[in-house]
Amino acid sequence: MIALDFGLGAVEQDFWRVVFLMTRIGAAMVAAPLFGGASVPATVRVVATAALAIFAAVWLPAVATPPALFSAAGLLMVAGELVVGLTLGFVLQLAFAAPQIAAELIGGSMGMSIATAANPDSGTQTTAFGQYFTVVLTLIFLAIGAHLHWIALLMKSYDAFPPGETWLGPERFALIARFGGAMFETGVRIALPLVLILLLVQIAMGVLSRSAPSLNLFALGLPAGILAGIAGLIVTAPLIHDQFTDLAAESLAQVEAVLR
Repeated sequence: MIALDFGLGAVEQDFWRVVFLMTRIGAAMVAAPLFGGASVPATVRVVATAALAIFAAVWLPAVATPPALFSAAGLLMVAGELVVGLTLGFVLQLAFAAPQIAAELIGGSMGMSIATAANPDSGTQTTAFGQYFTVVLTLIFLAIGAHLHWIALLMKSYDAFPPGETWLGPERFALIARFGGAMFETGVRIALPLVLILLLVQIAMGVLSRSAPSLNLFALGLPAGILAGIAGLIVTAPLIHDQFTDLAAESLAQVEAVLR
């Protein structure tokens, strides 16, 4: 199966088969927001990838592996496996970026754009609302079993893109690009009700400052915006839940579309 032979026979062949299957699975899990976050230890990711690869080796006996893994053809197949795995994880990453866009719009409207915290998944700075939306979307994603569906689609990808036939094609890259644009639209749609509420509050504060110039607009405007934003989050919580549920379902639908 490989150019090297350590004399272990069938055990060695099964080992390199699992290693080859780990390439696509590991790339997908690294690119996915849930499994590839910085808060997940590397040891856990390697163990989870190896476990899925072992199951895949049993479930998918017909998957062809390169006869010489360390040859030019074998390395080219490995590169194709990486492309497919990263693509399947990147689609989920786009879905989890929509709440971040909404959080930036809401935080800026409330005057809380300076209230940032470290995101343990990406290692970057994000707003407090961004962290809150990410946690809510993650819980919804896990509650509806979308992570299991995504793993099932990852296994089905071996039927759609067998090793050696992993070129996605321009139409699939265009599909992913359109999905990315749709995620920007979704982020704006999530933030729109709260932004409208905050806009009305800012207009009321402007009218109040014109009618009573002696009032300190900065002392009243910022607390009023924060209170209105928190109240708006409470009122629109059912709407946000429905939007996030649709977002999780849409991300899985996009993964299925890539596999067609």
